[in-house]
Amino acid sequence: MKLLTGNSNKRLSQKISKHLKTKLVHSSIKKFSDGEIYIEINENIRGNSIFLLQSVSSPANDNLMELLLCIDALKRSSAKNITAVIPYFGYARQDRKVAPRTSISAKLVSNLITKAGADRVVTVDLHAGQIQGFFDIPVDNLFATPIFARHIKKKLNNKNLVCISPDVGGVERARALARKLDIGIGIIDKRRPSPGKSQVMNVIGNVQGKICVIVDDIIDSGGTIVNAAQALVNRGAKEVHVYITHGVLSGEAVEKIKRSKIKNLVVTDTIDNSNKLKKANNIEILTISNLLSEAIKRMLITILKTTSLFVFVSIIFRFVPNVVQILTEGRFVQQKTNATTKIEPKL
Repeated sequence: MKLLTGNSNKRLSQKISKHLKTKLVHSSIKKFSDGEIYIEINENIRGNSIFLLQSVSSPANDNLMELLLCIDALKRSSAKNITAVIPYFGYARQDRKVAPRTSISAKLVSNLITKAGADRVVTVDLHAGQIQGFFDIPVDNLFATPIFARHIKKKLNNKNLVCISPDVGGVERARALARKLDIGIGIIDKRRPSPGKSQVMNVIGNVQGKICVIVDDIIDSGGTIVNAAQALVNRGAKEVHVYITHGVLSGEAVEKIKRSKIKNLVVTDTIDNSNKLKKANNIEILTISNLLSEAIKRMLITILKTTSLFVFVSIIFRFVPNVVQILTEGRFVQQKTNATTKIEPKL
């Protein structure tokens, strides 16, 4: 087993490498003067199971192309099998047609990864679960909910909690976290007049005097979460804490959060925001390196078991070349004997 990392999130890759006690594959990933990407694997990986670590985060197009070229380079280097570990799956929000003449980008990206040569995909908190069905290869969709639950129990050990979904589509995610914490849930009823903008219409559930925990998969421009926090405070919430898996945080998102009613925002390191969040006092980063490392360990065990069984069967047929003939002839003789046996009539 070997690990290869792209350029999108080297910090996370290094943490996973340290956790698994294995070095990252030595590779060269460069850009030509015209912007084209060049990939070279600088060590022998023939016959190895490779786990490629790369998020499709900003710049999404460059990181996606880098992912595809890395898969192709591994395939041409005779890797035994390739697992694409994509902590943040970009283009996932374009999972259906919202207008008559638009593309379904998530489906196209899925096809590209499959055709490039990946044998399996591992990702975290897909925006829409049905994206797993876009692939013709196995997909493991991991969840950050257990990580959030442990953090909340440690930091917000208070019975006066309520878990909030920022929209109707996130109710299942909020219910999963609420179940682990044994608390109630609430829902923000919002409208989205245009992409990147949202308007809170109503708050469903009692939040008066409660500590609200908003949970979602992605925070991009920050408008939805900031408006939701304001609406909760206006309806009597005591505090608002936010837990998000993927911190895209584009544009003025960090400044919006600093000025908002959010007491604390927690994001994971599926996207490398370490430089962007240095001066943000109310934003915290949790690592998912342990979650991904454990998933890689378990998949590797499965691969080894399958390989061992294949090797065992191969050895049997190699050193006992007549085993098939013996089994076949034995069955044929038995069938012939049964067919030719005559039953003598009793006198």
